[in-house]
Order: sequence, then structure tokens, then C-alpha cells
Amino acid sequence: MKKLIKDISDIMQKNAHGHGMDHINRVYDMSIDFAKGTSANIEIITLTSLLHDVDDYKIFGDTGDKLPNATNIMKKNNVPNDMIEVVLNNINNMGYSKRLKGIIPTSLEGQIVSDADFCDGMGATGIIRSIEYNIFKGNPFWDRDFSQK
Repeated sequence: MKKLIKDISDIMQKNAHGHGMDHINRVYDMSIDFAKGTSANIEIITLTSLLHDVDDYKIFGDTGDKLPNATNIMKKNNVPNDMIEVVLNNINNMGYSKRLKGIIPTSLEGQIVSDADFCDGMGATGIIRSIEYNIFKGNPFWDRDFSQK
């Protein structure tokens, strides 16, 4: 697991974009908490939560449903193929823009991680992440003339 987390960290720590290891760790922690008392598979939750943003289109561009970073990390760390398939399916059905299109995770594990990811986008943490992402994208924090455009 340490090698897998290092591989994720190597990809995600390169930029401060609101989707780095601090976010991933919060989603992981919440997912594990949310799973308590359920029949959810903790290994699937762990992999889904740790890998859910390593191919995020906002950071890495659109890769369709291929998810090359998540796939490579899991293969490199000897995750069984059947587990890889489940994790990729979970990740491919997560996210705010997908939710707006009616796409949601179908597995309990995917739903748990999706809920944790949404929770991390709320409140003060969500505001900070939004600011980090907009700085990453080069958007101004505030534009005095915006309402006049």
C-alpha cells in the first residue's frame, strides 16, 4: 500500500489544484468512516478513494473512460484485474459533472466514495479547494469589472 500511495502522491503533489493528496486523504478518511457498519468492501473503497482524482479531466485533460494513471498504478502494484475493473467503474461514474447528467456510481463502494468526495467540496474546505483550483487555472480571485462585462 505504501508504494501505491507514493505513486499517487508523485502524480498529485506536482500541482496545488485543490485535488492533491490532502483532498485524497480526506476523501479516504471519510469513506472509511462512512463504510463503518455497512457490507462495503474496504479494499475497493480504499483503492477508489485513493485513485479517484489521478485522471481528473480538470487536471489531466479528457481521457474518456480509459483512466490511464489509475490503471497503471493498480497494475504496477499488482491489484487483481477483477478489482481493477470495479475500481475503474466506480471512478468513471463519479463526479459533479457526471451527476448533473444523471450518472452515478452503481456499487455501494462507489456511492460511499462519491459521497465523501462531495462532502469534501462543502464548507470552508470546499471554498479553499475552489480558490486553489482557480489559481491553478489562472483565473482571477476577484474581477471588479466582471458584472460590467
